[in-house]
Amino acid sequence: MSLSATVALSSWYQDNHSYSKQGTLRGLHYQVDKPQGKLVRVVRGIIFDVAVDVRQGSASYGKWVGQFLSEENGDQMWIPPGFAHGFYVLSEGADVLYRCSDYYSPAGECGFRWNSPELAITWPMLADTPVLLSDKDATAPLFPPF
Repeated sequence: MSLSATVALSSWYQDNHSYSKQGTLRGLHYQVDKPQGKLVRVVRGIIFDVAVDVRQGSASYGKWVGQFLSEENGDQMWIPPGFAHGFYVLSEGADVLYRCSDYYSPAGECGFRWNSPELAITWPMLADTPVLLSDKDATAPLFPPF
């Protein structure tokens, strides 16, 4: 099945809008009980958006993909269910919209650190800009979290 067919078959249950300052890194988050697919786009600013396959037994388990999303390029990124999601804000600030294929489930939320050595994600970090993390993201376990 093609990516476009996968997205077309999805139902949207929740729309989210987040604003983050430059240097903010959110993630990497996913849900185990009700895996969410997310269609992510930026309406103001620029981010580096990342998806990591967390489906145990998958041939691409632990592999990641990253893409620059901005208001200028208009690109969107599909994060399939079973993938963790995170992003880093490169502009002064960024407004990020994402549509979710299931509702947020606090009981099923999981995550791991953005800088887990096993993943070796190549984040395009800004020089002389501290990484801003939530307490939850700063204390998340390393990958793999199981």
